[in-house]
Amino acid sequence: MSPAQALARHINAARNIVVFTGAGISTESGIPDFRSPGGVWSKMKPIMFQDFVRSRDARREAWTRVFNRTAGWTGAQPNAGHYAVTALLKAGKVKSIITQNVDNLHQDSGAPEDDVIEVHGNASYAKCLDCAQRYELEPLEPRWRADEEITCTLCNGLLKTATISFGQPMPEEQMARATWHAERCDLFLVLGSSLVVFPAAGLPLVAKEAGAILAIVNREPTDFDRIADLSLQEEIGPLLTETLALLE
Repeated sequence: MSPAQALARHINAARNIVVFTGAGISTESGIPDFRSPGGVWSKMKPIMFQDFVRSRDARREAWTRVFNRTAGWTGAQPNAGHYAVTALLKAGKVKSIITQNVDNLHQDSGAPEDDVIEVHGNASYAKCLDCAQRYELEPLEPRWRADEEITCTLCNGLLKTATISFGQPMPEEQMARATWHAERCDLFLVLGSSLVVFPAAGLPLVAKEAGAILAIVNREPTDFDRIADLSLQEEIGPLLTETLALLE
């Protein structure tokens, strides 16, 4: 049985699929991952949330990375993997997409925003740390170029991209939604995650303990392969494209 046939068998049997995506689904769009050699954190040091809050220099550096696109998290296009997940969502097989990615590519591929649970936030816009007002990035760039402190026009709170930084609390609502879906799915499909960043990486275990089938597709082995019902080391886009053609 081919990898696509094995995955198609589980998808055909499932009625409530949760897809959990990590950086590996977006590397095929040219977005670097975080931890591998050549990844984002091998090229620049993360800015801790506490440093962002207390240091104007740290905030300036963070905004410089945003507008210079140093991390490379924005500006890419969805790939075949994103479109395949969206196709499964629109067909009613996938009930929710939980993503560790901050690149907005699931939404860009046509997935409704309400069906995408972003446990690590989103790099394509900013939010006020005090009142949570959303700001698009483009209008903020002139303020950065003028070396202004970028603050909220409503409450004067600090603005920051809507990503979850190191040291920043996880978004409670999104984690609660993700856990709710993990507990109720019959197939939990991991795509492109090394499953080492917790607490999000604990969601496959939540699903497995609730009785779901666990399938993992990742270039490298993961620590969860030993409990997975299916573990494949494959390129996500080509595999999902082939799998879609085999679905009933």
